[in-house]
Amino acid sequence: MEKIKNPYTSIKHWAEDDRPREKMINNGVHVLSAAELLAILINNGTPNKSALDLSKELLSLFNNSIQQLSRASLKDLQKVKGLGPAKAVTIKAALQLALKKEEELLETIQIKSSKDIAGFLKNKLQDEPTENFMVVYLNQNGKILYYHVHTYGGMTSTIVDVRPIMRTALEQRAVSMILCHNHPSGNLKPSQQDKNITNKIKQAAILFDIKVLDHIIVSHEGYYSFADEGLL
Repeated sequence: MEKIKNPYTSIKHWAEDDRPREKMINNGVHVLSAAELLAILINNGTPNKSALDLSKELLSLFNNSIQQLSRASLKDLQKVKGLGPAKAVTIKAALQLALKKEEELLETIQIKSSKDIAGFLKNKLQDEPTENFMVVYLNQNGKILYYHVHTYGGMTSTIVDVRPIMRTALEQRAVSMILCHNHPSGNLKPSQQDKNITNKIKQAAILFDIKVLDHIIVSHEGYYSFADEGLL
């Protein structure tokens, strides 16, 4: 039997206030959800799914995390039926452009306290469904040289290897570091394991005259600074 095309899956048949492009024009970009922004990039759907349906399906593959989506390959993006190479390239290019904007901004920031970096770290990690460990590398003026998520962990803990952290610090010629990881549970209290790995990295860094300035835990509840709490 021939498959009947449903015309109402097309965004053009929606009420004007529900169309992503019209919403942006009439109300501004900030009222749009991540799925609606992706739908604008996808542009058109399939006979049975709108562009918004495809964008929601794509986000669900990456736990509704823009950070995880930004790490996806072109092949990964095409796992959603209806997203071919052209749409995948458009999405990847937009995400990469946003990343470059972020990197430009980071070059101007001078880190003097936990408040100077906490917002950036929260944006990076707070919505991740697994516990991830990131290190931010700084120069002698307190400006960011490089940042890297060294470990993508499990739901409750992450295994941190000190060696690649120190190797990256030496490659970047960093004079100081800020450690960070997220707690998906929302609880910001550091565990004994968190304290142990902080001390382990701190002691390793001392051997290379590199200072660990802080270890910041982030979640949707806020952030916790080891330095602010006198734990470093």
